[in-house]
Amino acid sequence: MANVDQHFVSKGLLSPQPAPASERGAWHWSKKNLFATPKDVVLTVLAIAFLAWAIPHLVNWLFIQAVWNGTDRTFCATTVQGGTQPDGWNAACWAFVRSKFVIFMFGLYPPEERWRPILVAILMIIAFVPLLIPSVPRKGLNAILAFFVLPVISYFLLHGGFGLEIVETERWGGLLVTLVLSFVGIAVSFPFGILLALGRRSKMPVVRMLCVIFIEVIRGVPLITVLFMASYMLPLFMPQGWTVDKLLRAVVGVAIFTSAYMAEVIRGGLQAVPKGQFEGADSLGLGYWQKMRLIVLPQAIKLVIPGIVNTYIGMFKDTSLVAIIGMFDLLGIVRQNFSDANWASAVTPITGLVFAGFIFWLFCFGMSRYSGFVERHLDTGHKR
Repeated sequence: MANVDQHFVSKGLLSPQPAPASERGAWHWSKKNLFATPKDVVLTVLAIAFLAWAIPHLVNWLFIQAVWNGTDRTFCATTVQGGTQPDGWNAACWAFVRSKFVIFMFGLYPPEERWRPILVAILMIIAFVPLLIPSVPRKGLNAILAFFVLPVISYFLLHGGFGLEIVETERWGGLLVTLVLSFVGIAVSFPFGILLALGRRSKMPVVRMLCVIFIEVIRGVPLITVLFMASYMLPLFMPQGWTVDKLLRAVVGVAIFTSAYMAEVIRGGLQAVPKGQFEGADSLGLGYWQKMRLIVLPQAIKLVIPGIVNTYIGMFKDTSLVAIIGMFDLLGIVRQNFSDANWASAVTPITGLVFAGFIFWLFCFGMSRYSGFVERHLDTGHKR
């Protein structure tokens, strides 16, 4: 009987019964997950002992004895427990991050024009927050504004024109470059990845062969190679006198590379859709694109949300590779400022890398949590 009830619960026909009081609470969870076996007990005790030792040292280094104010490296020679340690080995030098924070965010963008990227960031929040909330209506119009109108406005705001001062992309840097590369890579790779996945499953031999060649060639080389080709080899194929902006080359390279990986993720979702869904759509007389748009792709994309987000998280972190072509994202510009003689110390690189790592973690963790929310919202019975 219990198996029958469980079957109907899994189908959504019955509501699951609440667990008994003895199976609820922190103690039951700890007993089940941390102390279930002798091996679990040993590992849990060792983990707790390690955390009890490491966390106080980490908090002490990062916050309590850290240097928060200062104008040069001499302030990072921190006094700890009555003794002065050269080069600030005993504490983080957040004064370095505070001094360079604006550069880490905008690069060499002119100070008097920094209101423009700030305005772009505000517009992105206004455009994307309603798109990410399921209960907000008019998703189609919202998507058009976010993926078509916003990029055009952002380009003229960031680059200039129509009365605004031109700011060449060579002066862009820091988090600004990271977000531009990531946003364009996401916006371009998703639809192109879908088309490549459909093309690889196409019954037309020429289309299928071209998509397979593109996907396998791009996936067979590292991103550094794609960026190098886009930056140094692409201009060789351009007509005499034509030039392509360096940032645009990087954007094209990142978008192409991510599209190939996205195509394989989407193809996995298409293969997971039951054959009966295709046959049912055909029996309704739907055309190929109607079948894909209304029946197949919504199911396929829902099944591979973790893979899609995983690809985007990897792409977001891989933007640091644009340093190979002389551009500096957040990590690149943090590392570039290590050579500033005014802040040269043993602890400065560690503090800068911790700061950059935290910013990358913040964005990646946010994407991961949102993907979990979307999975729970769209869960209609595939979970086992």
